[in-house]
Order: sequence, then structure tokens, then C-alpha cells
Amino acid sequence: MEQVGIITSEARPCPWGAPAKPINQCSLTEVMSEELARELQLEEESHAFPGEALTDEGPFLTSENLDTSSDAVLAQMLQMQFDKEYDAQLLREEKKFNGDSKVSISFENFRKVNPCEDSDSSGDEVDWQDTRHDPYKADKPTTTPKRGFIGKGKDITTKHDEVVCGRKNTARMENFVPEFQVGDGIGMDLKLSNQVFNALKQHSISEQRKSARLHDKKEVSTTEKVVDPKTRLLLYKMVNAGVLETINGCVSTGKESVVFHASGGSMEDQEVPDECAIKVFKTTLNEFKNRDKYIKDDYRFKERFSKLNPRKIIRMWAEKEKHNLKRMQKAGIPCPEVVMLKKHILVMSFIGKDQVPAPTLKEAKLGLEDSKAAYSQVLELMKQLYHQCNLVHADLSEYNMMWHDGKVWLIDVSQSVEPTHPHGLEFLYRDCRNVSQFFQKCGVPETPNERELFNIVSDLNITSDNQVDFLAEIEALEKINEAHVQNHSKKVATFQRDDDGPPRLYDE
Repeated sequence: MEQVGIITSEARPCPWGAPAKPINQCSLTEVMSEELARELQLEEESHAFPGEALTDEGPFLTSENLDTSSDAVLAQMLQMQFDKEYDAQLLREEKKFNGDSKVSISFENFRKVNPCEDSDSSGDEVDWQDTRHDPYKADKPTTTPKRGFIGKGKDITTKHDEVVCGRKNTARMENFVPEFQVGDGIGMDLKLSNQVFNALKQHSISEQRKSARLHDKKEVSTTEKVVDPKTRLLLYKMVNAGVLETINGCVSTGKESVVFHASGGSMEDQEVPDECAIKVFKTTLNEFKNRDKYIKDDYRFKERFSKLNPRKIIRMWAEKEKHNLKRMQKAGIPCPEVVMLKKHILVMSFIGKDQVPAPTLKEAKLGLEDSKAAYSQVLELMKQLYHQCNLVHADLSEYNMMWHDGKVWLIDVSQSVEPTHPHGLEFLYRDCRNVSQFFQKCGVPETPNERELFNIVSDLNITSDNQVDFLAEIEALEKINEAHVQNHSKKVATFQRDDDGPPRLYDE
């Protein structure tokens, strides 16, 4: 009988599929073997990164060619590997986010490893564009960018470069005003910093404004020996009208006016002298700022003084001198004769001869006899001015009295006020002091002091022995006069002003 073959489990197929391979048993010696550990590592790498070559330079670094005895080296290796894995994940996220969009974004700024570090180019290769070792450019120092900029474009020259900006600032100096001298530095390789250029620009602007202010001041005001266009036009009209033949030039200047000499012409209603003096009042108050106290309290101009511009005040000043001269001329006081008044230009007769003005008492250098005669004339003129003209000169001195033909002539009476002025007696005391001091210096023995001269002129008979008490009594008198004028003005019905004499007050 034939023996039936025995079917073993190995020959019989398993209905549930192929059986699992038996696990190879290994000893403890094999487990401790380094070769076995390496095989296990390679196997794990193949499962973790399928499709990648299992080489020594695979995803994980090996320690065959490196010294792994140092923990720092191992840490660097692990960090590098982590960075590479992070960059790979970032790249996948970037592709997933962009998709098929035409506009894409990049996560390059978030990468851990610079792409240039992954370049396969050898370190021995030299880029043909690298000029760091060029002997022809070795003498040029490399400029270190400010503020630590080391990103892309660090070698690009912008408008903020020191050299470019400095040369541009130098070229922009040509745009300064012509009055501002910049020298010959523009033709040189000059580099100006922004701070220096801004300082020069501000200085140029300030100088231009200053020059413009001075130019405007000369154009709109009358200064020493210079007339503005409006004044010049008025003078031309006088010449064209035949009032004046010619204007010869400036003969004197003062704090408030400029005087010109002119040859007289003719007028229908009055005779014009052969030689005339044209007094042009300065249209600025910078030279004589205290004019208002002489005119604002004068009842003849008080109502017209308020709310006026300086040019109109100067016209009023010239008008005031015209009326004062007419009062003096009517009383027989030697003074210039008024020809005409046009705004701030007053035409008068010329005191002098052949275009040479008569000297003032300060310039005359009189002898003792002439000084005595001059003092007696001045004393009489002050009395006439106070009592007949009802005026106080208010600026009487050796500079405002001229010596001509053996007589004393009074000039510059634009500031003259009436004794009832709130400061009229103070002005009179000042005039007496100036006259007394001058003639005492000239050696006139009969010259009294200022207090005695004040009593002689005003007939007030103030008996104070010292100056302080004398001035106190003068102030008391001024207050009494002011109160009297205010009470009397309430009864006034009409003011009648006569150009040929002082204003007269009429009651109802």
C-alpha cells in the first residue's frame, strides 16, 4: 500500500493570505553591534522618507566624517536639520496657499536657511562679477552703509548718499538771491551737508527780507536827503504850475524835516519870493516819535487827531506850522513867510542869500555886543510870542534861532502850543532854561536864570527859590488852567478860526 504523502503546513496554502515572515531572533551581542544599529537607522529612514536615496548625506546627518564627541557640534547639526525640515514645510504651505493664482506670495522672509547656502557651486569657483579682489579697485574704500543696513540693495547709491546729497546741495546754492554772495565754491567739488545748507538757506531768506524792508521803507517814506515818489510828484507839480522855477538841492536836515532851496516863480493871488525854502516833513515817526503830545491836546486839531494814520498826522503837523507862522507874521515877529502848503510840503521864504542859509545862533559865533543885542531881541520875541500870538515855542534853543541881517529869526514852530495846553507852561520853562543857559555861556552878564526868565515872560510871579518847588507850582497852575478850559468849553457855541491870526472864542 502506497504511503500517502503528508501535507505539511508549509506546503498547504493559507486561506487567509500569506503568512507573516518569521521574526529573526538575535542575540544580545548583535543588539549591541553598531552595524545593526546602522541598518535599523537606514530602515527607519526609508520608511520616513520614501523615494529618497539612503546616502550618508541624506535627511539625517551622520557622524562618520564629523567629530561627534562635542555636544555643541551635535546641537548645530540638529538645528540645521530642523531648519531644513521647517523650510521644506514652509515651501509646501506656500505652494498650497498660492495654487494656480497669477498673483502669488512668498514666504522667503520666514525661511530659516538662506537659499544661497544651499548652492551647489564650489567654494573654489570665483564669480566673474566679484570685484573685491580687483587690484584696480582696491584703492577705493568701501562705504559702510549707515544704520546697519545689510539687506538686498545695500550697495545701491540713493539720493540720501552723503556725496550725492552734498554735491546736490552745493548746486542748489545757485538758486539763492543775487544779493547773497556764495563765493566761488560752486565751481569746486564742494559737498555741503543738509545742516549747513539749511542754515545758509535760512540766512539767505532773512537777508532778502531785510533788504526788502529797507527798500520798501525808502520807497514809502521821506528820509534824510531823500524823497519818496509821492513827494517827488508834488514837487514836480509845483514846478510845472510855475510856483517854483527850479529846485536846487538840500540845505539842511533835521529830526522832523528836510529843507530844500528853490528859486521862486509866480502865483496869481500872492507874490513868491526869489528864494524859497521847501520844508518836507518826514513821513515816518521813527525820528521824532513824541509829536502826538504837541498836537493831540491842541483844541485846533484835537477833533481831527484821533484814528489817523501817520501820513495824515504829518500833514496836520505841517498845517500846524503854517498857522503858527501866520500868527507870528501878523504880530511882526521875524519868521519865514508862508507861500503855500501842499499836504506835507510847506513852501516858505528863504532866510539867507544866494542859496546859503543864514547861520543859527549856535553857528554864528557872535561877539559880546552882538550877543547882548541877540539876547534882548530873544527876550522881546518870547514876550510877543506869549502875549500877542498866544503861543509857546516849545522847542526854543540856539538851534532854532537864526542870525540874519543883524536880527534874530524864529523857525521850526510846528510843535508850538498855546499856554492853555496841559503842558504849555512846562514847555515855556524848558525854553527859558535853554535860552538862559546859552546866553550865560556867551558871557551876557544881564542874563537871568530860567526861573527869573520864566516870570519875566509869563508875568506869573512864582516865588519858589528851588527848581523842584518851582516846577510843582507850574504843574498846579496847569491843572487850574485845564479845569478852567474844560468849564469854559461847555459854554462854547462856535469856534471861529482865522488863518491870519489866532483862533477866537465866541460865547452865545
